[in-house]
Amino acid sequence: MSVERPNAVTLKDQPFTLVGPELKVGDKAPDFVVVGKDLKPVTLADTRGLRVFSVVPSLDTPVCHAQTRRFNEEAASLPDVKIYTVSMDLPFAQSRWCAASGVEKLVMLSDHRDAKFGSRYGTLIKELRLNSRAIFVIDEENTLRHVEYVKEVSNHPNYDAALEAVRKLAGTQTA
Repeated sequence: MSVERPNAVTLKDQPFTLVGPELKVGDKAPDFVVVGKDLKPVTLADTRGLRVFSVVPSLDTPVCHAQTRRFNEEAASLPDVKIYTVSMDLPFAQSRWCAASGVEKLVMLSDHRDAKFGSRYGTLIKELRLNSRAIFVIDEENTLRHVEYVKEVSNHPNYDAALEAVRKLAGTQTA
């Protein structure tokens, strides 16, 4: 049975329950199964190195759109970092959105099939069956090095904090 965290997030000030644990820096990254653009399963073991998992409810919303584009832009200055966007959008919709938005430096992952990413990373909004907004930075040993759950789902995450953590781990601090 999954842990439920009532009132863990809000969406336009309405409280919602998150399913799954509240992960913290230093925790081991849980395994997951999501679907890649080729409709094949992708697990934690299929991802390697220094990784950013940018979790969004749906690419068809303004903040999710902006968050995903921001990480696509930042990817150019982070060549040794893999950046993934996880949403409940179908892989076909993710591919269409990427083509229309010029997003080509990120790997899109869909949690639509069984919400295993959301329920294992504590981002699944029970009442909506969408993932809440969050960012996870995972190092080469599968340890969480930065975790942010965005309390108000319609707000942007703290991009600077996530990118600072990534750059520090990658050894690419900016002046």
